[in-house]
Amino acid sequence: MRTRTCLALAAVAATLAVGAAPASASPGGTVAAGAVLTTGGAGGTPVAVGDVLAAPLAANTRATFYSTAAGSTGVTCGVSQLTAQVLDNPAAPGTATESLTGHTFSSCTSNVTGVTSVRSLTVGNLPYTVSVGDSAGNPVAVTSGTAGPIQATAVLNSWFGTLTCSYQLSGAFTGSADNAAHSLVFRNEHFVKSGGSVLCPADGYFSATYGPVADTSRAGSPAVDVN
Repeated sequence: MRTRTCLALAAVAATLAVGAAPASASPGGTVAAGAVLTTGGAGGTPVAVGDVLAAPLAANTRATFYSTAAGSTGVTCGVSQLTAQVLDNPAAPGTATESLTGHTFSSCTSNVTGVTSVRSLTVGNLPYTVSVGDSAGNPVAVTSGTAGPIQATAVLNSWFGTLTCSYQLSGAFTGSADNAAHSLVFRNEHFVKSGGSVLCPADGYFSATYGPVADTSRAGSPAVDVN
């Protein structure tokens, strides 16, 4: 079960990180006045197309991959990073789009019986497409790209040897952006097993909070807001 949760988290986490990341002004980039994504506060400087956004796990939080939506058995990771590039940042109201190019996990452990350690968590088929809306709740949606479906693979050490578990997103991957903490929040995003050992759990539920989302293409890496 832990194996599958890890996979689910990886895929979901990747997706969330892109949606949460704001756009910033970059040389040669173009943005609309009063854009959806800004730095320097709501209604501030528009994030430029081409800027790179990044977000770690929020302070004092962990990414979790549980085998059930209400459970606590699976894999947790203390370090994770999302990286995305801004593709479009129109005038508000509207929807900004990003390309999720990186999603990494480390410092992972498992409390699943029989699993002794987590060797790796890898997100596949990047990049993904991320949309960030400025309607109620600042919705974030992550969809697969041309490389294939949203996918994650976990490699675990266990009493039975090395287990490899692969998972794919079940349905849409959605979250929300929070301007107060400049964060992206994802809860119980559902992944299903797509390959690997028969000992891998059939489902995985990913939850994580990433932030602050920062525009690393601008001096000082300012936080990003959704307008």
